[in-house]
Amino acid sequence: MISLVGAFIIMYPDVSWLPSQLEGKARSEWIRPITFFMLRYVFFLGLVAILLNINSKRLKDSSLKKRLSYSSIIALGFYAVYGAVSFTIFTWVAHFGSLVLFQFFMIALLSSLFGYINNLYNEKRIKEQQIEELTIKNLQSRYDALTNQINPHFFFNSLNGLTSLIRKKDDAITLTYVDKLSDVFRYILQSDKKGLITLAEELVFVDSFRYMMEVRFAKKLKYTIDVKENVLDYTLPALSILPLLDNIVVHNRIDSDHKMNIRLYINANAELVVSNPIYPKLSVPVTNGTGLKNLEGRFMLLMGKPIKVENDGKFFTVYLPLT
Repeated sequence: MISLVGAFIIMYPDVSWLPSQLEGKARSEWIRPITFFMLRYVFFLGLVAILLNINSKRLKDSSLKKRLSYSSIIALGFYAVYGAVSFTIFTWVAHFGSLVLFQFFMIALLSSLFGYINNLYNEKRIKEQQIEELTIKNLQSRYDALTNQINPHFFFNSLNGLTSLIRKKDDAITLTYVDKLSDVFRYILQSDKKGLITLAEELVFVDSFRYMMEVRFAKKLKYTIDVKENVLDYTLPALSILPLLDNIVVHNRIDSDHKMNIRLYINANAELVVSNPIYPKLSVPVTNGTGLKNLEGRFMLLMGKPIKVENDGKFFTVYLPLT
């Protein structure tokens, strides 16, 4: 299509002159000028097609100057063949002058420019793909680093709960606790490379975690989950709820006078809300302070959306965007 249109544009002066050449001649005399017109169009069409193919496929890394030189040589060859045909068959010298030479040169110039621009575009596209691949690899590396910071924190808290049960010598509850703990760690091992998972999968994990926490705090900790089935297919980063639930235990007193009721629900903005009353510990808890920062980083990396945190002194609430 480019060759057809390009050849027609180059021959536009000939198209405009053809009616004047036919004017005053009998129809029987139209065959020769029309045939010569078609011959010129075929020459231009072939030259455009060949030069476009060479400049777009073969001269991939060539400069514009080199392309133009190469194209001009080919165009001069075609010009010589065209001249030979014109003189030997049609003997029309008028159609072998400076205008025709200019037309052949314009074809060489435009084909060289097309090939050069096409090559620049391809190089840009390749570089963009390389940058995108590097960006994805960088994001994955950062995500892996952030995720790996979660597991040790949760691991040590879980061992503390298990130690407490062993001291109480309640074998049945201890064994069930170990089973739930294995379910939680199995989920962590299977999910930390998934990126985004469904809310349904995350809530299954919460159920196992809830048992562990309720046993550990002798029913002084309660979970209220209000999530409708129509939102269970929404997605969020894997292990999003774990650092929030873990932080509640780390930063609050949970005893008979300070019973903890943790609420998980979906608000009108399609956000998962995790809220709990604030019962600050008398001593500052020993933590690395990376829980919420890591969670914020994972949401920005995987979803491009930030989490929201509210603290009014009575309730601590975190809003997790879903997609």
